[in-house]
Amino acid sequence: MIKKERATKETKISISLDEEKSFRESSISTGVGFFDHMLTLFSFHSGLYLNVEADGDLEVDAHHTVEDVGIILGQMLRELYVEKASYQRYGTTYIPMDESLARVVLDLSGRPHLNFQANFSKETVGTFDTELVMEFFNAVSMNSRMTLHVDLLKGGNTHHEIEAIFKAFARSLKAALAPSDAGIPSSKGVIE
Repeated sequence: MIKKERATKETKISISLDEEKSFRESSISTGVGFFDHMLTLFSFHSGLYLNVEADGDLEVDAHHTVEDVGIILGQMLRELYVEKASYQRYGTTYIPMDESLARVVLDLSGRPHLNFQANFSKETVGTFDTELVMEFFNAVSMNSRMTLHVDLLKGGNTHHEIEAIFKAFARSLKAALAPSDAGIPSSKGVIE
């Protein structure tokens, strides 16, 4: 199990991550209900146990909380894959959520990059600002040092649009972390 904490003047966050999910249910409490829902879906579909406790400056907005959770989660994912003797490295998933369709393609490459193409139907889901979805994935990709392409191919209901993205990310990550018989998945023999 990997555990990390981050404390700033804006947030205080503690996260535990375990690839051995077994029977445990993830426990997620950020104070941002919709974000908690997305992280719960991420945990379920990635097969990763996740415990998140966040206390952020929500009186301002949810930006710092969402971004800082993404920073820590990214660092943890980096630690998870660099410690593996072998893994698939790449993951590609299309996920429909009723009328919406998302595609996520990722590479656990050691080279951080985010290409995020999603025009959400509305600016908010409840009180959650949809622009924070890109902020979260930017923080994850930069801190995990993964190449991440996120595309919302078809839209409709904004909740469905974002849910399809989080599920596609989770399933792509699960595929990329899966064991491989080939050792380090690079012709260079190393991923830094």
